[in-house]
Amino acid sequence: MKRLVSLVSLVSLVSLVSAVKVFITSRIFCFRQPIYLCRAAIATAIFLNVVPVYGDKLLADNDGEKYKMETYVYKRVGTLEIKADVYRPPGEEIKPVIFWIHGGALVGGSRTALPPPKQFEEYMKAGYVLVSIDYRLAPVTKLAGIIEDVEDAYAWLRKEGPALFKADPERIAVMGMSAGGYLTLTSGFKLNPRPKALVSFYGYGDITGDWYSKPNPFYIETQPIVSKEAASKAYTGVAIANTDSLGEDEIQHQGNFYMYCRQNGLWPNEVGGHDPSKEIEWFSNYEAKKNVTSSFPPTLLLHGEKDTDVIFEQSVLMAEELRRHGVDHQLISQPHWGHGFDHQEEDPTVHDAHIQVLNFLSKHLM
Repeated sequence: MKRLVSLVSLVSLVSLVSAVKVFITSRIFCFRQPIYLCRAAIATAIFLNVVPVYGDKLLADNDGEKYKMETYVYKRVGTLEIKADVYRPPGEEIKPVIFWIHGGALVGGSRTALPPPKQFEEYMKAGYVLVSIDYRLAPVTKLAGIIEDVEDAYAWLRKEGPALFKADPERIAVMGMSAGGYLTLTSGFKLNPRPKALVSFYGYGDITGDWYSKPNPFYIETQPIVSKEAASKAYTGVAIANTDSLGEDEIQHQGNFYMYCRQNGLWPNEVGGHDPSKEIEWFSNYEAKKNVTSSFPPTLLLHGEKDTDVIFEQSVLMAEELRRHGVDHQLISQPHWGHGFDHQEEDPTVHDAHIQVLNFLSKHLM
């Protein structure tokens, strides 16, 4: 059992060092131009899940308040255990839940990639149980299997959560960043019963548009070109539920696979397992933008206008659909925010956005 004396300062320092280390040793997001150094370190950190990771069993914030963390297996597929980490603040009362889904393009990441440190601490202080899940990753597991894991994790939370960690099954908000934001928005029509609220950080509700199904100029111009042969090494035939336990070469293979997909506009084909040019209707079952109705959960969208990985337009289009169907929603953006902006916690605009997230959660869960 370990104590984390300063959750914010220590985790932030370790995260930054880890991000720089990965940036130096890996070419997954190694941009050629020096001007992209900061963006590259952040993108690498998010993709490889080095920010942030908290504790073993017992956490403490700056005021000495202790938060319990326990790991559960919510599902088994063959011999593969798929896990969830549950963080619970003090007290024995039933508490509302943040169902957290990590990012990583559905190719990388882990349940240990939590919200930014200060924001995480505020969730604990506000009295939320935070359930962070793993799910199987592409390319070995395709999109349908990934969505199935999210559905199963949600069902497990509702069924077992009240007894295991005093979670209120009727007060659940789904939240995630990037690909986790995509899964968050997808949960708005896939999960049953529907969550009380959704919070999507730079997520997307469309996976067949040109932004994802055509070659991406940004990654072609700023990244070494990845060959099909290099990308194919990610097809190991062995399902994985996170990239935490992978070796450096295996992580490189996952990263090469993602970069190959973006440089060639093949993410829908390789992750979905279907060709959108021939089977567009299949993808309709996995795109939130095409499945918004008046019963879609209240939704908070946060997205930077300078995002080069998930274009800002994705949240704009989602907001338009929500408005068209009369769904309670809000889109928060800033011209200078890029992908992963929420980790820039010293930025006053990010701080203000996080306050709005807390207010949104309080409105719909408390």
